[in-house]
Amino acid sequence: MSLIKSLLFAAALAFAGLAFATGPVDINRADAATLVQLNGIGPAKAEAIVAWRDVNGPFLQVEDLAKVRGIGLRMVEQLRADITVGPEPVAAAAAAQR
Repeated sequence: MSLIKSLLFAAALAFAGLAFATGPVDINRADAATLVQLNGIGPAKAEAIVAWRDVNGPFLQVEDLAKVRGIGLRMVEQLRADITVGPEPVAAAAAAQR
């Protein structure tokens, strides 16, 4: 029985390592199911992020996430290492200013 427990534990650790090795979540591309995996983001906040993005377009910077109802700058700071906006919003904003 202890061999089975050891194997299950090893598998769980391997899976956890894969989950964290994927890098930051692009909040402009992630669906609600992906956003829920972020610490502090539940189903309601994940849906609110997707809805805000659908109405307002992509987040131009990580701090823009605080514009979503229920998410403040404190949460953005807690998530900063785990989220990104990707390269496209910056390029789109620069093109719009020309």
